[in-house]
Amino acid sequence: MPNNPNQGETLLRVEHLCQYFKSNKAVDDVSFEVKKGEVFGLVGESGCGKTTTGRSIIKLYDITSGNIYFKDERIAAGTLSYKQNIEKAQAQYKIDVNEVKASDVDEAEKKHRIAEKKKALDAYVAQQKAEMKSARADHKKHKTATQIQMIFQDPIASLDPRMTVGQIIAEGLIIRGEKNKEEIERKVYEVLEMVGLVREHAGRYPHEFSGGQRQRIGVARAVIMNPEMIIADEPVSALDVSIQAQVINLLDDLRHKMGLTVMFIAHDLSVVKYFSDRIGVMYFGKLVELATSDELFAHPMHPYTKALLSAIPMPDPDYEKRRKRITYVPLKEHDYSVDLPSLREVSPGHFVHCNQAEFEKYQTQLQ
Repeated sequence: MPNNPNQGETLLRVEHLCQYFKSNKAVDDVSFEVKKGEVFGLVGESGCGKTTTGRSIIKLYDITSGNIYFKDERIAAGTLSYKQNIEKAQAQYKIDVNEVKASDVDEAEKKHRIAEKKKALDAYVAQQKAEMKSARADHKKHKTATQIQMIFQDPIASLDPRMTVGQIIAEGLIIRGEKNKEEIERKVYEVLEMVGLVREHAGRYPHEFSGGQRQRIGVARAVIMNPEMIIADEPVSALDVSIQAQVINLLDDLRHKMGLTVMFIAHDLSVVKYFSDRIGVMYFGKLVELATSDELFAHPMHPYTKALLSAIPMPDPDYEKRRKRITYVPLKEHDYSVDLPSLREVSPGHFVHCNQAEFEKYQTQLQ
């Protein structure tokens, strides 16, 4: 099912995204790109930061640090990194001044050197403050990202029980400024039929539907805005297996029919493999591996990815008897006390979060 992976223009670009809640680093320095027309899968265990990443992209949260670009236009920006840069520069300035004062040069030379360092500090602080002001302006300019819509995980909690299905689906159009009631009604009926429901459902309330039907309503609410990108946040995790396949097939049909780009968030790797062109693996707020779907399953590099893949059950009793689960223990797998890790390209299009020693080891394994 993959559709031309790694080809086409970049639609979404996430650079050094950080999302902190008080002392909790929900997402920490995550960077990736999503190409136009592809399905980008994001996987990981519960609490790893997948949903927070999606909600940050769609601006349900004000991001702490980093930048998010949609069609090469910055739609979200955080300011913490600029503040930290200023604090580091000021701390370094104090250290440099003390070194100058302790040096053997005469007083006139000391004053000259300190003045030069102060001048450089002031210029750097001014530049960081200007970039911070620009980031705030861009973030404020794009209050909402209507060209990106989200399908939420819980099909019950994400629908207002006091509104009819027609009102729920039409709400986005009304907020956007659509006033023609006949046009709104026509679009609601059209999108209901597009997702496999009927127009009579528009007058009913969410509690009158099954879980699968409620998720179809959530899909309809997203696609009626005619978005370019949809973020599907574990859209099938609360559904029965047979209904999961129906919803996945619906998303795939809509993707091709409307030319959608999809960011598919899930913890079920077998579903993600079936649906995604490229897959990013998250662990504890970090993106630890990124590759095409086929490459990730054929050559997993990061120990956490291997642990995830080892947990996939297979409908084969003999295989299940032999299957060995891999447990990922970071302290046993990595020594980052000296050589710090970063996301590195081990092979073309295959990125792994590793340090230099691990990077060399992974490249040796590929030879």
